[in-house]
Amino acid sequence: MDINMTLIGQTIAMIVFVWFCMKFIWPPILHALEERQQQIEEGLAAADKSQEKLVEAQAKADEIVAEARHQATGILDQAHARANEIVAEGKDAGVKERERQLTAAKTEIEAETNKAREELRGQVSAIAIASAEKILKREIDGKAHDDILGKLAQEI
Repeated sequence: MDINMTLIGQTIAMIVFVWFCMKFIWPPILHALEERQQQIEEGLAAADKSQEKLVEAQAKADEIVAEARHQATGILDQAHARANEIVAEGKDAGVKERERQLTAAKTEIEAETNKAREELRGQVSAIAIASAEKILKREIDGKAHDDILGKLAQEI
């Protein structure tokens, strides 16, 4: 193999081409690769942070749900207690109203009984005086009449 000018020309052309590529083409390609690598690293880091935030948010959501359930249970317990209290108050009010009506009825019955007794006394007195008049065939004077009625009313 002979070394001729073509081989030397091709070697020089190759050296110039390599130098030109290393000087002008290689740096922008390396710079683009480094930027892309940095973007990928930042994306992965952001994904890791997002995953951590998602786990934190899920834990916080679970905590909020648990607290809401606890509050709902408390509210239900209060509602049941209040309902029982209202029922008890209603029972008490019913008992009081029943007692009031019972007392009023007893008072009314007693008043009606006394009224009936008084009417009966008056009727018995009138019958007794009428009977006495018929027996005596005369009328008793007013004062004696009132005394007899009072005594008779006391006995009855």
